[in-house]
Amino acid sequence: MSESYDRGLVEDFGRWREFSAGMWAWVFHKFTGWVLIGYLFTHISVLSTSLQGPETYNQTLSGLESLALVRLLEVGLLAVAVFHILNGIRLLFVDLGVGLESQDKSFYASLVLTGVIVVASVPTFLTGAF
Repeated sequence: MSESYDRGLVEDFGRWREFSAGMWAWVFHKFTGWVLIGYLFTHISVLSTSLQGPETYNQTLSGLESLALVRLLEVGLLAVAVFHILNGIRLLFVDLGVGLESQDKSFYASLVLTGVIVVASVPTFLTGAF
């Protein structure tokens, strides 16, 4: 027979303070995965304008690229994609048994490396936006 455990109140939103680095890695990985799935649908809808002709596609792209908000969202997309990739590689190594004792350090390293890559890429994305 299975035992039941007292998991606390479902409405206890203060429990996030108790999360370890592993739990935050799981939450961020799930969040970034869902964001990437949402982007996939947006990307497909923009690409579908090419079916109406090259002029429509070029107008759509030039219209989107002229918006500063889209440029900022591209930087966010880069951050999401880079973190998801780096955390996925970290998880691959953990599954292979490499670095089991240093999961927290590798999670923090993936966050720092994501930040460095995104900050270094910001000038490229924002060129001509403002």
